[in-house]
Amino acid sequence: MEIRIIKNRSDIGAGTRGSDLGVDAIEIAAINQNNNYFDKYDYEDVVTENESIYDKVKTTVAKRIGYVFKQCQRVGNHVKVNLREGRFPIVLSGDHSSALGTISGVKAAFRDKRIGVVWIDAHADIHSPYTSPSGNIHGMPLAAALSEDNLEAQINDVGRETEELWERMKNVSCHGKKIFAEDLVYFGVRDTELPEEKQIEKLGIKNYTVSEVRYRGLKTCVDEAIGRLKKCDAIYISFDVDSMDCDLISYGTGTPVSKGFDQYEVVQMISQIIDTQKVVCLELVEVNPLLDTKGNKMAETAFEVLDAVTNKLLTV
Repeated sequence: MEIRIIKNRSDIGAGTRGSDLGVDAIEIAAINQNNNYFDKYDYEDVVTENESIYDKVKTTVAKRIGYVFKQCQRVGNHVKVNLREGRFPIVLSGDHSSALGTISGVKAAFRDKRIGVVWIDAHADIHSPYTSPSGNIHGMPLAAALSEDNLEAQINDVGRETEELWERMKNVSCHGKKIFAEDLVYFGVRDTELPEEKQIEKLGIKNYTVSEVRYRGLKTCVDEAIGRLKKCDAIYISFDVDSMDCDLISYGTGTPVSKGFDQYEVVQMISQIIDTQKVVCLELVEVNPLLDTKGNKMAETAFEVLDAVTNKLLTV
């Protein structure tokens, strides 16, 4: 298997600056551990729109949506090209909004295949501009991938320009929805708003909470999740570091939430899914070294996960 690292240093979809430095923080963690991980694999740098943070926000319901759209286009193209050329893309991103680009790139590469998504995160990221209380697009990638606006729970007035850009977001890389709700599985989601909760219930999306995973057993829950995705031809795994317990690990992420997983659970989870031989892309997001009160602890822990699951990929 040929692995290609895609470095996407973008943080414009987040509410807090700094996750654009996450990729470099992970590389520093590898260097400090005397690990030559980043010398072993070819990489690509994605051009960013980070300077857009200096522009005045035109819409508070979907901040910098035009720039995020361009970023998702770029990420999607990198992923699509690598998959079509037979490589396994590992995407290291700043904020989670770019995951829409990654999912769209996977779908564009495999137009006729059914894509499954395993979303390891403290947040559901299924808001739309119509429902988001913050307007930060890192909380919206799955709504765009599912092409679901959740208008029943609308709380925001969305202007025409934003509406048009949101439609373009939903059609990035290839037209139409990228995934079905039954092909999305959450692990660790525990910080949601009412519109998201209603949407998750309406769409029947399964969330394996931290307490359920520990009570029923990690292997049992992951096996069940794999069963839910049995109709999928390809699986994308998205790992947001805030899925881990901020009190146990670090507050070095934009939206830390306590009572999460530890890194060993995440490694076991991802490794078990890799064993299906259906995983075609992996993404790691939201390391923010500017918020880390323990030096570079979050990046060090994220790299521990990255190194372990990459080694697992090479054995399958």
